[in-house]
Amino acid sequence: MLVASRLARFAPLQAGLDESGCNTLWVADIEQAVMALETYPFDVAVVDLDDPAIVVGIDRIRSVMPDRHLPVMGVGQAEIHGIDLRMSEMPHPTQALVRLEHLMRAAVAEEEFLLRCQTFAEHDATLRRVEDDHQPVTVLAIGAPDERFLALSNSLNAAGVEVVAAPTPYTAFDYLHERSFDAALLWGGENRSVAMSIASGMKRNTRLYHIPLVLYLKPGDDVNLNDLYLRGFADVVETHVGEADTAERVMAMAHNYRRRVSIRRALDSVRVSHLTDGVTGLFLAEPFASHLRRVYAASVKRRRSLSLCVLRVAKSDALSAINRGGWVDRALPQVGAMISRLVRVEDTAASLSPDSFAIMMPATSARAARAAAERIAAVIACTAFEAGEDRSPFVFDFDIGVAEITEGEGPIQLLERAVADSKRSDAAA
Repeated sequence: MLVASRLARFAPLQAGLDESGCNTLWVADIEQAVMALETYPFDVAVVDLDDPAIVVGIDRIRSVMPDRHLPVMGVGQAEIHGIDLRMSEMPHPTQALVRLEHLMRAAVAEEEFLLRCQTFAEHDATLRRVEDDHQPVTVLAIGAPDERFLALSNSLNAAGVEVVAAPTPYTAFDYLHERSFDAALLWGGENRSVAMSIASGMKRNTRLYHIPLVLYLKPGDDVNLNDLYLRGFADVVETHVGEADTAERVMAMAHNYRRRVSIRRALDSVRVSHLTDGVTGLFLAEPFASHLRRVYAASVKRRRSLSLCVLRVAKSDALSAINRGGWVDRALPQVGAMISRLVRVEDTAASLSPDSFAIMMPATSARAARAAAERIAAVIACTAFEAGEDRSPFVFDFDIGVAEITEGEGPIQLLERAVADSKRSDAAA
């Protein structure tokens, strides 16, 4: 939902979001926004911060949906509290879509954490949020010490961010393996291919996969923003954007990432419980079924989508031959552990059998869920597993099934449809 009295200013953004497949609605004032929210469950709101009448009504539109958090992105010069993200200039539609998606996922993660607390309590286990250690936000700045890149680093330092400089890819990955970072800033000025290769390497690593990546470009660079965002960048910024504004955007992503890390730490803290597998961190079948019922009911109440993915190890004669020595069976727990680290924090992954895994994805359409499952499968496919002496290492392929909730069915039927879809994928292959 776009809330702005001046439609002309927001029209290009709305058109771009519509073209990307979003359902958008423009309203001119707070009264119309409240009426719209009472009718349709919007995921996010974009508001005009240069309109005082809209700024004072932000709390009103948030209070319309008490069961779910409504993230708000503001566009304009006014710096106010109570919004999730501010952008001083009108963003490119693709950039806005990525940022709005991040805001929505953060809101869903908060809702999911509360639901998991209830599921754990139902099974006589306790889940508590692990509070942040209050250490400064840490950003890794990767690239040559260009004066514009240094200016941005100085702005981040002035805002209390610890910036660690890595002039080469080698030093960057040394730092990434030694320390934890809340975001990575890549300089794409003179040789953007270096930044692209670093980003690709991070996205193939299960521990670094979720760190937000920001690409910083020199003015006039000819880029395809859609392609860059599809490659996994969380933001793309040209150097004509002010350093303070860019620093604010980087910090917002870093804080968002920290919130998700704190929830993941809470979940990891109960790996030794009877609800999850101690080796992989995956939910066991019975607790997963219990949580599926709870998330299903919450999704219906909140009028959110919910999708379920099933990843089954693809059968093949070559894999059967390798497993005669037990190599496949020994590798499967590592595959499960990789899945538990690659899923988003709001997703719930479980083991249905040694070679079959389920991922519950709240507030996710079937199309988006399949894309997420395919990305997870692609990362795992980059890992080679031992097959014994005189044998080449092997990799895993998956048959993927996806189902999204529909009216009139229950959670068990949802799981059955996802399993059936994965078997159709196997048959098609």
